[in-house]
Amino acid sequence: MEISHASNLLDMVRSKHPLIHHMTNQVVMNFTANGMLALGASPVMAHAKEEVAEMAQLADALVLNIGTLTKETVEAMIIAGQAANEKGIPVLLDPVGVGATTFRTSMVRQLLQQVKITVVRGNAAEIAHLVEVDGWELKGVDAIETKGDVSVVAKQAAKALHTVVVITGKVDVVSDGHVVQSVHNGHEWLTKVTGAGCLLTSVIGAFCTTGEPPLHASVAALLFYGVAAERAAQQTKGNGPGTFQIEFLNALSNTNANDVITLGKIGGEPYDKN
Repeated sequence: MEISHASNLLDMVRSKHPLIHHMTNQVVMNFTANGMLALGASPVMAHAKEEVAEMAQLADALVLNIGTLTKETVEAMIIAGQAANEKGIPVLLDPVGVGATTFRTSMVRQLLQQVKITVVRGNAAEIAHLVEVDGWELKGVDAIETKGDVSVVAKQAAKALHTVVVITGKVDVVSDGHVVQSVHNGHEWLTKVTGAGCLLTSVIGAFCTTGEPPLHASVAALLFYGVAAERAAQQTKGNGPGTFQIEFLNALSNTNANDVITLGKIGGEPYDKN
């Protein structure tokens, strides 16, 4: 994917102002909503079983995040996901902490069985646990660094789940099971802000509303998000993650297509037909 094309998708998102229906965790809702507004999208947070299908039918994308999980939440997510599938809008899954507990893992598998997912985004350990790849560890909901090949895990997971898989870390990796692309933007302070990963899933959802293939939309979203983080860190001038969080919201609003072209760093692997 060309960076210039990725930058065009940013302009498309901002001109569209997509409505993104979030069924997300209680810890991150405020930050996610503010981040979506800064990007130029419209967030809505609706969780009640009685209204989620109707809300999903009104939305341009649906984001499912299992951070603060209950059985009732998953039941509502399935209702919303199936309504979104009927409408034909993108559905994104953020399997926060999958593999940390048996309950959490079983609930994610139930979602994957009953809802067609467009993009799954998680850290390396979450995605590895999702498809039962050994050698990756979780500490709570965070990945512990290992020497595993993230590109291999992403491709394997995408094939197994029949979806696009995004693995985020020092280098972000995206695969549809055939193509693997990597994005080399971002900043370590993203790991010091609660909800930065959850917000990224929502940003990918907004980019998926452009009609581009989910692989391309995901790469474009990662480039934009990583460049915004770098610009925010520069503005923070070493003050720390609290100041960074504020500047990051500013950067999500102020980062433009030319910034993505100038600062974006993208890589990949050759096409694999297997």
